[in-house]
Amino acid sequence: MSSDTEIVVEDPDAPAEESPAVASTRTVETVVYLLLAGLALVLAFDNWRTGMGWESDGPQAGYFPFYLSMILAAASIYGLVSIFVSRMDEGKIFVTRDQLRRVIQVFVPTLLFCLATQWLGLYVASFLLIAGFMWKVGRIAIWKSLLTAFVFSAAMFITFDIAFDVIMPKGPLEALFGY
Repeated sequence: MSSDTEIVVEDPDAPAEESPAVASTRTVETVVYLLLAGLALVLAFDNWRTGMGWESDGPQAGYFPFYLSMILAAASIYGLVSIFVSRMDEGKIFVTRDQLRRVIQVFVPTLLFCLATQWLGLYVASFLLIAGFMWKVGRIAIWKSLLTAFVFSAAMFITFDIAFDVIMPKGPLEALFGY
């Protein structure tokens, strides 16, 4: 067997080569720089309002944050200018429709996990997230998904709540068992 042998595993769900573009790199960078500049200006205004000068005993509370927000604003403006001066990334695709679908396939359940943690607690929400990902995204048998999610959630509960006595978000199931 030679060392040049390569094993190729095809991913049936891999994004298609001909998937249409959703956004260009230039558009995404422009939006991010504008959002950062907006955030920097809001922070600068708030720290200016708080006080960004010197008192007899040293700097006021907003002194350092104000100047850090000014640096962030300057960096954002520099980035915006460099995008429009440079023509290198004009036609470069940032994300295609198939790639965005795969990102959303992970983002939405993760967002739902964060919301579910508020009402169901960390352990039940983790169980649902792990089992759901394994079953739907990983296409693993439902019984293996449920078993793995249960073992992981139980191990997490034993480690954090029992062994280390760390306070974690709990829901009605933990309350049912007295935790």
